[in-house]
Amino acid sequence: MANTIRLKKRASGGASGAPSSLAPSEPAYSEVDNILYYGYGDAGGGAASSVVAIAGSGAYATLTSAQTISGNKTFTGTVDLSGATLLGNTTFSNNLTVNGDLNVQGTTTTIDSTTIEVADKNITLGNVTTPTDTTADGGGISLLGATTKTFNWVNGTDSFTSSEHIDLALNKVFKIDGASVLSGSTLGSGVVSSSLTSVGTIQSGVWNGTTIDRAYGGTGLTAAPQNGELLIGNGTGYTLATLTAGNNITITESSGAITIASSGGGSAPTAGDGIDVVGSQVSVDLKANGGLVIESTELAVDLAASSITGTLAVADGGTGATTLTGIVKGNGTGAFTAAVAGTDYLSNSSTIDGGTF
Repeated sequence: MANTIRLKKRASGGASGAPSSLAPSEPAYSEVDNILYYGYGDAGGGAASSVVAIAGSGAYATLTSAQTISGNKTFTGTVDLSGATLLGNTTFSNNLTVNGDLNVQGTTTTIDSTTIEVADKNITLGNVTTPTDTTADGGGISLLGATTKTFNWVNGTDSFTSSEHIDLALNKVFKIDGASVLSGSTLGSGVVSSSLTSVGTIQSGVWNGTTIDRAYGGTGLTAAPQNGELLIGNGTGYTLATLTAGNNITITESSGAITIASSGGGSAPTAGDGIDVVGSQVSVDLKANGGLVIESTELAVDLAASSITGTLAVADGGTGATTLTGIVKGNGTGAFTAAVAGTDYLSNSSTIDGGTF
């Protein structure tokens, strides 16, 4: 006769959950939730201390069938999910350490953390199957703020382009091919040409460019001046020329000096009667009402300005007479006398010194 083992059961369609009580070591199976229960311990009086689940797909994971597992699970050892496909959203409440590669193939990767630390020193962007400058166009970094701050590659200009100012720290410089081209206060020595159209105050330096024309404040000359040469305007520009000595003047030209001296041997004029000398200027004292005036820088006699009185003698080129009542004639004494009108005159046929009047 075959041995038969029968278990208590709860038929499908009944209430779920564990039996209210079992005898010690007594099993019972619920067909409602597919759990095998066991009477654990001895409470005395033929009843187990507790009823626990020991098997069944309702309480434990099965090997092959589809199953939903709930509740907290703690795993130790190695969990191999290499053949599994994770469906739906997965949330890890604690730290997640991935010792192998992490391959994210979704459309968007969102990292909501305060600090990101990457041990690798190089980050590759635009890693598509066939990367080109076109696929790289617009790639870079975007920082959200009141406005979006970007540092991107722009294919149209073949350049990385920043949307914001770039502020270097103290004592840092911009370099091209390893050479400094710009610091906070200096253009690099490698900058040998420029298109500057305006500069501030130039306090020092050495000019080594083209000749500066007079229209720009220069002279237009490049020749070194000889001893004694002066820069003199000629109406259209400037020329280098030496001084020309005049009468009784000598000019000695030496390096950085010009000496002008009198060569006549005479002394400077001194003041005398009616002559004034002030520095190099000589002037005359004009007597009031004397008739001498200065007209157009020349000395002249102006009778209208004269108050001269008296008789001009014959010896001084005068007649010695102040009135004329007839013909003036000599009297043999060096003076002229006037003939009496009507008694002493010359007719049209009078002879004077053998001639006819």
